[in-house]
Amino acid sequence: MNEKNSLGLDICFKNFENPLELFKEWFDEAKKTEINDPNALALATSSKNGIPSVRMVLLKDFNEKGFVFYTNLKSKKSQDIQSNPHASMCFHWKSLLRQIRIVGELNNVPDKDADAYYNSRSYGSRIGAWASKQSTILKDRDELYKSINNFKKKFPDEKKVPRPPNWSGWNLSPKEIEFWLDGDNRIHQRLKYIKSKSGNWEKVLLSP
Repeated sequence: MNEKNSLGLDICFKNFENPLELFKEWFDEAKKTEINDPNALALATSSKNGIPSVRMVLLKDFNEKGFVFYTNLKSKKSQDIQSNPHASMCFHWKSLLRQIRIVGELNNVPDKDADAYYNSRSYGSRIGAWASKQSTILKDRDELYKSINNFKKKFPDEKKVPRPPNWSGWNLSPKEIEFWLDGDNRIHQRLKYIKSKSGNWEKVLLSP
């Protein structure tokens, strides 16, 4: 019989009062078992008119302040976020039969953080941030390749490629975090953390 935590859930849910501690435990496990991109997540946003969009992005940092990803600030996702900052993330780790869903509000990361991450990227990725007008229509692929080559000529020194002013990060400050574990006969296990007005986390069990 599997060990249980104090709420009667599988021991993998632990007994943490802070969901960030449990997230770190599960994320570290996913890094060992997922073949590709354990930091991949589905990001759901909606426009000011309530039209939803979802796409995969990569988590680049997380801490008590929230969960961070980077993108073009003129992209469709960023336009949605600027008009409606409420969003949701979903991690699905098939190898572990686990999911984590996070609901919260998005804000820009500080410039110093965006600079530090941008400068850690490969030369090609930094050039690509300049060359790609993300989400806009291309006449053909040659248009993109020409733009890449032009920016390589503009910034030939691989150590001196400044961060584009329209490229930065978003931080999702969580209000709810749900941990989900697959169960036999669809009797899944679900633990939800809800942040109170005082800033403390409260735990509740959800029916599958």
